[in-house]
Amino acid sequence: MNAPQKSEHLNAPHTNAAWHARRLAATPRGVGVMGDFFIERAKNAEFWDIEGRRFIDFAGGIAVLNTGHVHPKVQAAIAAQLQRFTHSCYQVVPYTEYVALAERINELVPIDGPVKTAFFSTGAEAIENAMKIARSSTGRSGVIAFGGAFHGRSMFSVALTGKVQPYKAGFGPFPPEIYHVPFPADGTSLDDTKHAMEQLFKCDIEPSRVAAIVFEPVQGEGGFNVIQKEAVQWLRGLCDQHGILLVADEVQTGFARTGKMFALEHFGVSPDLMTMAKSMAGGTTLSAVSGKATIMDGPAPGGLGGTYAGNPLAIAASHAVLDVMLEEKLPERAQQLGDRLITHLNSAKAKYRRIGDVRGLGAMVACEFNDAATGAPDADVTKRVQAAALQRGLLLLTCGVYANVIRFLFPLTIEDQVFDEALAVLDAAMAEVLA
Repeated sequence: MNAPQKSEHLNAPHTNAAWHARRLAATPRGVGVMGDFFIERAKNAEFWDIEGRRFIDFAGGIAVLNTGHVHPKVQAAIAAQLQRFTHSCYQVVPYTEYVALAERINELVPIDGPVKTAFFSTGAEAIENAMKIARSSTGRSGVIAFGGAFHGRSMFSVALTGKVQPYKAGFGPFPPEIYHVPFPADGTSLDDTKHAMEQLFKCDIEPSRVAAIVFEPVQGEGGFNVIQKEAVQWLRGLCDQHGILLVADEVQTGFARTGKMFALEHFGVSPDLMTMAKSMAGGTTLSAVSGKATIMDGPAPGGLGGTYAGNPLAIAASHAVLDVMLEEKLPERAQQLGDRLITHLNSAKAKYRRIGDVRGLGAMVACEFNDAATGAPDADVTKRVQAAALQRGLLLLTCGVYANVIRFLFPLTIEDQVFDEALAVLDAAMAEVLA
């Protein structure tokens, strides 16, 4: 075996093309990478690649950067914690900041009654642990999720995910007793969902063996589909009727993205458990499960946790993120920006027949692209709009079961002039492709 090498691996040539070739040689194809350029530095809603090219970031690291790249207060909090300690493993030597953050989250989440919170590292890890908590506290094993859902890439969370390509293809068999029904959003009636649930209870699993129903208030990877308010109320009643736990996956919707601190605040329903991650810690790795205290106490000591769970640097960052969201009124800012974007996209829809549904909640906004003649989803046109925007320096992400949706996940701290510049770039990209 060769001796480990040092910094020569970071030496020139320092070009995107050279590093792209090195990436293909050194890392597996299963880690799909959209860009063929490499980030060098970033600030708020902008970043620059290693060749000095500037981009406006409407991807936000997939909804991780609601407070923007390198927010000064988040940066300062991490730097201060770095001088104290970086790791002790909370389960071995606890630290006060973990407990204080749990207290803050407990006060914020829209869950009735006494609440407890545990911290982890990733959204998938939060989902995995929510399912462990649900099974432990109920003594049941079945879990129901929804078509089009995305809950992560670990084995249980990917089994919950309702999208085969690219997340599930080739990775089965999956854990048993996981079931899917249609997601009740625009295009799917609540009656269809109710009928599918009835059939599930008749044909596959009795309600008394179901531990949890897990849903996203707004599906992320599935296409930014906003669940019907009546559906959330129906799910709450169904769970109460059968002793099933209602689990809200707010990994992508949480922390001001939808115009509220948590999306479930729009629906007036209290879940039993919630998962969160992404924008809760300014780009550092932190996730959480919050829930009713009696449910959270279901697992025995040692049943929850993780070596890196609740890392001190991420905990410090999260405290700063909560401060920023309060001081800069980011939920309100999200609603304002989302309203502006939806108005802008609807104006474009009036011009271009290929633009389909424009939808969203707060600043969690999406735009569909369809075939002009048939109205069928058009993934190719969607990719072309994305590519045309990227060529002009605007980073966009696609999503949706049919890959025909562009989703907008800009930092909520974005400056008005940068936001306006991005909309002008989007207009130019759509004019090139759709006109």
